Amino acid sequence: MSMLTVERLEVAYGRTAALKGIDLRVDEGKVVCLIGANGAGKTTTMRALSGLLRPAAGRIVFDGADITGMRAHRIAALGMRHVPEGRQIFAGLTVAENLSVGAWLEPMAAERARRREEVLARFPRLRERLGQLAGSMSGGEQQMLALGRALMGAPKLLLLDEPSMGLAPLFVEEIFAIIADLRREGRTILLVEQNASAALEVADYAFVLETGRIVLEGPAAEVAHDPAVVAAYLGG
Repeated sequence: MSMLTVERLEVAYGRTAALKGIDLRVDEGKVVCLIGANGAGKTTTMRALSGLLRPAAGRIVFDGADITGMRAHRIAALGMRHVPEGRQIFAGLTVAENLSVGAWLEPMAAERARRREEVLARFPRLRERLGQLAGSMSGGEQQMLALGRALMGAPKLLLLDEPSMGLAPLFVEEIFAIIADLRREGRTILLVEQNASAALEVADYAFVLETGRIVLEGPAAEVAHDPAVVAAYLGG
């Protein structure tokens, strides 16, 4: 069953076309990765899906609802949560306050507490830093907080944009281990990642984006062995 279907999506910045009619699909319970070079349109895709950019044309259907052009807060309320490139945590708030923001749509205190405990069990470092200002943490810890904040919303679909960007190798390994755990739990994830090798290893299905167009798609294990992908993204 499809959780997200994108048809002929176009996005432009002024007169410059960033996405030129892309189609993609994310099935429920699957991890799908979108790989491509800098400037290919990966982050633009994520921002258009989550309502931060308005499409120039095309259609976005999420969990059976047409969300094309819908505002970001309404899309979030439907169950799509976006962990943006660069994390964008609330640096002046504590870790605990950042997590609380993630559950702003949940009216029941007991459910908010249950979700928080689940997040803290997944990210023990956050438990140790609940009273700490988020901006004073390391980049890896901030990425964990951004993921935890998104999970506090009990998302149907999680958009992860460059989760390993700027992190030390040890944190990169930890982040991808967490994504693998989420996959085993049956979470639905669309992953944008420049570390193509790690992304293809953790994903079920993959799309390759070049200059605003999808040029290749298929099961991640097959895409990982495509000669053009190996040459361009995997150091072959």
